Amino acid sequence: MFRTRRLRKKEGIRRLVQETKLSVDDFIYPLFIEEGKNIETEISSMPGIKRFSIDRISKELDELVDLKISSVLLFGIPARKDEEGTQTWNENGIIQEAIRYIKIHYPKLYIITDVCFCEYTSHGHCGVIMDNDVDNDSTLLNISKQVLSHANAGADMVAPSGMMDGSIENIRQTLDNNGYSNLPIMGYSVKYSSSFYGPFREAAGSTPGFGNRKTYQMDPSNRHEALREAKYDNQEGADILMVKPALAYLDIIRDLKNAYDLPIACYNVSGEYSMIKAAAQNGWIDGDMVMMETLLSMKRAGADIIITYFAKEAARILDSNNI
Repeated sequence: MFRTRRLRKKEGIRRLVQETKLSVDDFIYPLFIEEGKNIETEISSMPGIKRFSIDRISKELDELVDLKISSVLLFGIPARKDEEGTQTWNENGIIQEAIRYIKIHYPKLYIITDVCFCEYTSHGHCGVIMDNDVDNDSTLLNISKQVLSHANAGADMVAPSGMMDGSIENIRQTLDNNGYSNLPIMGYSVKYSSSFYGPFREAAGSTPGFGNRKTYQMDPSNRHEALREAKYDNQEGADILMVKPALAYLDIIRDLKNAYDLPIACYNVSGEYSMIKAAAQNGWIDGDMVMMETLLSMKRAGADIIITYFAKEAARILDSNNI
């Protein structure tokens, strides 16, 4: 008889043979920075997550440093929006000011910036609107301006999330031509048009004013298309490939891990976070254990990097060796 249970008998042996391990080094923590003063607003659909103005964010950043979380992904909420999202390339815009603040006061934090327009446009879509849809090539011109302003402000990495065709090549050329050849790009290479984004849209104020994003984000039913999208980002010069969302797309994470030797990231998105929080608040699940099991599934599927709102809670559990 095969007795596989021999290697499960005690905690010591279980730890020795554990195949997949989570680390605080796996995590990137998203931060919502809002233009204004004295802002610290909890997002109702995402318990524990807040929007901060720069003058109120130091407590949050101190906590990240104390927990040894070294990387943040910044999302900006401007005071003024317009048709093109011109505040995205304002040298004194909210993201640009946030980058400079963090660089001065928290120089060891690694700053990744979301490169998109949905938080900045009056219509809530991810680029320039023509004929009631996002125009790809006009949007690429604005992406170049946005990326360059982030680089000038001191960003360590840029992460274009709009799913515009050719965006990685466009960004790589812009950075290289302006003295930023060493600044890496994390591509939102496989980003599905998902129903899991709802709470984020409250957090970022980015709900589309009309229609939806199905003409530029991927159909959730498609798998081979994901491999094509990742192939193009790889060929155009992405340094990291990302899958978003994570939990419902573990198969896609594994596909990319098998196909490419680049680091693979996944985004544990707002809806995934909020479902666990809601169930835990109702006493239906052990929230901490389900959180850790969920994050572990992403790592096991092949993610080298996990962008997650759970980063602080998971870091505390990992530090205390509770699991």
